[in-house]
Amino acid sequence: MRRTREVGLMAVAVSTMLMVLGSAIPAGAQQEQSQARAQEEALADLRLVPSEPDFTLGTLPTTLRLPKGEMAFRITHRFTYKINDGSFGEFFENGFGFDSSATTGFELRFGLAPGLQVVAHRTGSRNVQFLAQQQVVAQRRGGSVSFDVIAAVEGQNNFREQYSYVAGGVLSHQIGDHGALYLEPIGVFNATPEFPGSDQNSFVLGLGARLRLGNGRSYLVGEFAPRIGGYDGGTSLVTIGLEKRAGGHMFQLNVSNAFGTTLTQVGHGGPASTHWHLGFNLTRKFY
Repeated sequence: MRRTREVGLMAVAVSTMLMVLGSAIPAGAQQEQSQARAQEEALADLRLVPSEPDFTLGTLPTTLRLPKGEMAFRITHRFTYKINDGSFGEFFENGFGFDSSATTGFELRFGLAPGLQVVAHRTGSRNVQFLAQQQVVAQRRGGSVSFDVIAAVEGQNNFREQYSYVAGGVLSHQIGDHGALYLEPIGVFNATPEFPGSDQNSFVLGLGARLRLGNGRSYLVGEFAPRIGGYDGGTSLVTIGLEKRAGGHMFQLNVSNAFGTTLTQVGHGGPASTHWHLGFNLTRKFY
């Protein structure tokens, strides 16, 4: 009788231990799998994406992820000389427009978390834009598109007055290693604070593409940002560029019909008459 009771107690103890081990092993394995996935995501963020090598086209954002804890810096430069308003001789005498004044922008971006990057951009006209971009869908995980949501606030006079707000998305499709296509619905709210009484909001449908030339490090870039609703003063942004990748640097020489390099400036539009201007972007990745 006593032996039977001891055997029963041992059976209960063994069963309990097996149940505990059975529940612990899957949980541990699940945690290891989760850590392995996180490590793979981190490594994938560090790899070069030949079809999407930069965080912007000319001005419009792309869906390129910035690794957590890493940084990138960008300079934008737009010459004010009107290359289509005069003879070729004048264009040559003005150093292809390089002798003219220019509007500039300085930008720093930081990877705050996996798929989340924050950006600070200051223009030569003292506009300051703070932007956050979160990736929701990644094409590299087996889908056909990537999708990011973006939100930004911009203030004039070094972020002291006349604030504008941006909300939108960036949808992209990578064509193998050959390039990528972009569709970007963007709302700019209080886009014209300096014009009280006018339509304050602007709705933009950004279109863009980056085409890799052969299998090398050169690209052809284009973007078009027509306003489809709200304020519609001035020209809609068009940029065409040729760029070269060299290690962590990306240099782009472009021609554009507007000077804006922030999303609020894209919603605001360019000059009333269409003139074309030379410019360049220079991006440096610190990873």
